[in-house]
Amino acid sequence: MAHHTLKASPQTVRAGVFSAEFPPVLHIASGDTVAVQCVSGRAAVLPPPDSGLTIPPELTAIIEANAGLKSGHLLTGPIAIDGAEPGDTLEIRIDSIEPGADWGYNMIAPLAGTLPEDFPDFHLMHIPVDQARRTCRMPWGTELPLAPFFGVMGVAPPPRFGVIASKEPRIHGGNMDNKELQAGSTLFLPVHVPGANFSVGDGHGIQGDGEVCVTALEMCLDGRFAFILHKGQKLEVPRAETPTHYISMGMNEDLDQAMKQALREMIAFICARTNLSREQAYSFCSMAVDFHVTQTVNGEKGVHGMLKKGLLF
Repeated sequence: MAHHTLKASPQTVRAGVFSAEFPPVLHIASGDTVAVQCVSGRAAVLPPPDSGLTIPPELTAIIEANAGLKSGHLLTGPIAIDGAEPGDTLEIRIDSIEPGADWGYNMIAPLAGTLPEDFPDFHLMHIPVDQARRTCRMPWGTELPLAPFFGVMGVAPPPRFGVIASKEPRIHGGNMDNKELQAGSTLFLPVHVPGANFSVGDGHGIQGDGEVCVTALEMCLDGRFAFILHKGQKLEVPRAETPTHYISMGMNEDLDQAMKQALREMIAFICARTNLSREQAYSFCSMAVDFHVTQTVNGEKGVHGMLKKGLLF
């Protein structure tokens, strides 16, 4: 096993898109770990010079290299895992997540969010972050503890998708915005291209389920990940687990359909791990599995089911 470092730069970051055609910027072996720097922001959301807040030089360089950038997640990668092939599963262990700047921002954008008809105007807040205490302070004085995670984690999508926006979560992962995927959790993604080609970004310092106004505490984060390849273990949609729960996921533009997918995935997971019938698993989900609205603002809405560890196994 080897450890690698991948810094954010104009050469290692793409803005707002996934594609099977993008070449990897780093090759690793299964079992290796990678320290990845992720930055967030664009010119229009940077704090003013007199704010006392520090803009990482890597973010400045990326913004200058992407003149006119108005939207899109800044994604570091892709990272290729040797031997990964379509039909395999990539396990991503999130070993640590650290704040990468002393500020973040939250934005309300016209025609976006859960209530665009109620909030038609642009609104931007810069929110100071105490990196040592891992807290942030809202403009009205409320202090919140950070609970950092990466909103976007994904492999390359199937080649037939072409170049797709990073906004919508899909079968390759992407903009899942699942706040459960903090340090200590594990994400499982289906592999669609040789090497898998994993990218990560969209750092969130803290977010509520739903991410209702279209942004969380958007900020720069540094993550350390371990990658384990599972050969021949086919997965249809992303799954995850935390130290306390197993997680199924559903993604669809219709929230009802996202719920059905998350439920079907949890039923399939339970049946694969136990001798329960589908009927028994369905009943068990109704009594012991919590289904949360992950986000409602990314076009493809999200639902995730949470099964507490130790109840079945």
